[in-house]
Amino acid sequence: MSEPGLLVRSEGAVRILVNSNHAARNAITPALYDALPAALEEAARDPAIGAIVLTGDGDFFCAGGDLRQLATRRELRPEGRRAKVERLHDLVRSIRACPKPVIAAVEGGAAGAGMSLALACDMLVAARGAFFSMAYVKVGLSPDGGATAFLSRFLSRQLLTELCLLGERLPAERLHQLGAVNRLSEPGQALTEALALAARVADGPANANARIKRLCENAGAAGLDEQLDLEAELMVQSQGGDEAQEGIKAFFAKRAPDFTALRQSSAGQRQE
Repeated sequence: MSEPGLLVRSEGAVRILVNSNHAARNAITPALYDALPAALEEAARDPAIGAIVLTGDGDFFCAGGDLRQLATRRELRPEGRRAKVERLHDLVRSIRACPKPVIAAVEGGAAGAGMSLALACDMLVAARGAFFSMAYVKVGLSPDGGATAFLSRFLSRQLLTELCLLGERLPAERLHQLGAVNRLSEPGQALTEALALAARVADGPANANARIKRLCENAGAAGLDEQLDLEAELMVQSQGGDEAQEGIKAFFAKRAPDFTALRQSSAGQRQE
């Protein structure tokens, strides 16, 4: 049996990252703490890559933390436990800090920290019948991984509290209604749907995409004046770039802009 780890492959301009721990429903492993941030950083540096898809191996996204490992945390001093939690939080930070859009493809379910990883992504595709669960309370734990922050952006305090206190399964269809899931797919087709969405994103202007991601990340907590300042700063950068030149030329020429050529040109310059 192969060791749990992160499988990495590409389809065109889309980098696919597969959390592979099939025997434990893709529970998070110590290896993933190092491998996922490194893979995201490598994809961010590669100008040939325009978008990233994060998924689980087989028919389940991620069961969260490995309870066999969590059971030993009691033996650690508080600062040791905090260091372990921060490794998970660094995974979440790496997804949010990646300048390229990251799309989660969820089959089966995402529980505990697995739900946190899915919600940390910029967009989320889930199969019908998949579930999400803040299951921490069922094993005497409180949430981590940023799930309460992400959920609070689209849930009322009352519903968020209910989800965390009861740990009940929330169907993907319900999260879609609430706005947290971008696309619903048929069972077994979440990755296919996510790849199609990622390919559309990857065809867009890479630098503008990174700026848009930054704006969307900042908007949830920023006041109007702060957000206006950031929009102005990033618009100034955009207006001076090759992507805007190509996009505006294409508009007046009544043709589709070729942002892919700009990305490939950057990739060629990188190899030289």
